[in-house]
Amino acid sequence: QVQLVESGGGSVQSGGSLTLSCEVSGNTYGKYTLAWFRQAPGKKREGVASIESDGSTLYTDSVKGRFTISEDTSKNILYLQMNSLKPEDTAMYRCAAAPYGGSLFASGDFRYWGQGTQVTVSS
Repeated sequence: QVQLVESGGGSVQSGGSLTLSCEVSGNTYGKYTLAWFRQAPGKKREGVASIESDGSTLYTDSVKGRFTISEDTSKNILYLQMNSLKPEDTAMYRCAAAPYGGSLFASGDFRYWGQGTQVTVSS
């Protein structure tokens, strides 16, 4: 079992920054993938960024160069640093875990999900 609890969402103006955090507890030993997904009202869930147990990262094209995913393994916290935010980044952001690995572009690979934190970017 893995438990995920997000924090750090809020409202910012376009061009601003936010850092999301996700406290990870439970069994994440061995190979796993942690990721951030988002979903805006009326839109499909979208994979934003993922990080593997070996530290490799992957980003969806729309956030490359603006968002950074990282993990503090000593504290078991996953982060998403978001810079140069745009109104189209407005969504509910959720962290997710895939024991044994998962694809950022296949949300079904992720067995465990947090409740989410809202990010709203105004123009």
